[in-house]
This record gives sequence, C-alpha cells and structure tokens, in this order.
Amino acid sequence: MEFIEDRLTYEEYCELRSSVGWNNWFEGQTRRSIENSLHIVTLREGELLLGMGRLIGDGMYFLLCDVIVRKEYQGQGLGSQIVDHLVAYVEAQTPEGGRSSIQLIAEPGKEDFYLKKGFKLIPHEHCGSGMRKVIRR
Repeated sequence: MEFIEDRLTYEEYCELRSSVGWNNWFEGQTRRSIENSLHIVTLREGELLLGMGRLIGDGMYFLLCDVIVRKEYQGQGLGSQIVDHLVAYVEAQTPEGGRSSIQLIAEPGKEDFYLKKGFKLIPHEHCGSGMRKVIRR
C-alpha cells in the first residue's frame, strides 16, 4: 500500500463515495472541490484506490472531509492512517507559536473513531454546537 498526495480524479472520487453508499455531488461542484482542496491523500494498492481524505482550509481553520475507506478494507487501520497523515500535514503547516483548528462532521456512528484521534465533541467548554446549512438549487 502506498500514500499518494494530491492525485485524485473525479471518477475515482465518485466511485469511492459510491462504494460506501454515499451520494455524489453535482459534477461541476465535485471537480471544483477536488481542484480547490488544500491537500488530498489517497491510499492505493497498485491502481486500486483503497481510501482517501481531503483537507480544505485557510491556514488557521481546516476542515477534514471525505475520509473514506472502501468497505472491504475497513477495520484494518487504513482510515486511521489517512487521518494521521492529514493531521501531520496541518501540524507541519502550523507556524511555531501558532495554532490551527481542524474541524469535521463525522458520519453517524463514527464519532468514537475521531475521539480516539484526539478530536473533541462539540459543544464543549470552548465551543458551542456545530451547525450546518444545506443549499439546494
């Protein structure tokens, strides 16, 4: 298995999302989001895409998204390796004396996975509830 940074096609992205039962987005939005990702990591065995994760952000705030591992490869620590890789990227981007915030929206039932990685549920003592708003056209 091999980590490859910043190489992901639209077709691979859609196929991997579909492999875990996730809906895909409108093609134009998807292509733009892949291009505008701050950092993408894929985990491959030869040409087979086993898993991926993306970061979007501005240098202070980072959103961890699309952490996906193909169902038949789940439970082998691959998702953990992907998250560790993305967190290490943020650590490397954070200047000495600075701080960065990595945020995410976990899939239902995956909260414990992220808690084990050091993420905190919100609300907590420093943050109110996380929220989102979906726009449809």
